[in-house]
Amino acid sequence: MKAALLPDRGVIKVAGDDARNFLHGLVTADMLALAPEAARFCALLTPQGKIIADFFVTEGAPARHGEPGSGFFLDAPRAQGATLIERLNLYKLRAKVTVEDMSAGLGVLAAWDESLNGGGARGPRPAGMMKLGLCFADPRLPALGLRAIIPAQRAAEAAAELGADLTDARAYEAHRIALGVPRGGVDFAYSDAFPHETDMDQLGGVDFSKGCFVGQEVVSRMQHRGTARTRAVPVRFDGTAPESGTAITAGGRPVGTLGSADGGRGIALLRLDRVGEALAEGGTLAAGTVPVHLIKPDWARFPFPGDKAGK
Repeated sequence: MKAALLPDRGVIKVAGDDARNFLHGLVTADMLALAPEAARFCALLTPQGKIIADFFVTEGAPARHGEPGSGFFLDAPRAQGATLIERLNLYKLRAKVTVEDMSAGLGVLAAWDESLNGGGARGPRPAGMMKLGLCFADPRLPALGLRAIIPAQRAAEAAAELGADLTDARAYEAHRIALGVPRGGVDFAYSDAFPHETDMDQLGGVDFSKGCFVGQEVVSRMQHRGTARTRAVPVRFDGTAPESGTAITAGGRPVGTLGSADGGRGIALLRLDRVGEALAEGGTLAAGTVPVHLIKPDWARFPFPGDKAGK
């Protein structure tokens, strides 16, 4: 197993008597049933339904002997940390909640089995409460492995505790890209994408039965009407990877942009309806001058170009 400290991730702590209900009323996942050593993948949205930040929420040590628990920890994109904290504080009003940026001392470690980068059904089992921090299974896909919130300077010790070899974050990026899982800020822009466009609905990031959350009406309408035409999808190509942000065309018409890429694989944000029309007419996909081919990931349940059954 491999492990890597992820420099693009920060940690935010939300604590207080009202913390669970506070988060539950705001984010796209159900916080009421969240227990220690587990996690939820979710997002805080604008009222218009676009993603301010997507993140993981895990609970600290449970309350004992009548004392309050240690609160909830958000494994969040570091670049969105200040914005996320500001927005959470805006919604706090009179709730008994504190929001604290812990990124100066805490970091996020990912651990995964390289043999599963083809999308295997099983990943490493979670280690539970680590001596050095909080550990949980990545709730998006088993093959993504584990994540741990730890003191950043003790990454090597944490990796050893998990039985993993410490490597750099580029190896984890290659694994993520091979699985076709998008990353915010690279494969889509924050405040400019809906959860469906980033595949959060496919990866367990939206609970459509929990009731209200910020932006819920828009997201539910997209779900029930099936109006998400744009999706982040995996692609493959031969030769040198095009630069991130390269326009992708189908039959010569623009249909989207390339995000992250590594080892002949990439993730592209595409208008799938336009891609389907172009392919049906015999057109081809290209990122700049580089031919590109779509890959349907095992986890995708949305209609895919060339898939007549839409499965």
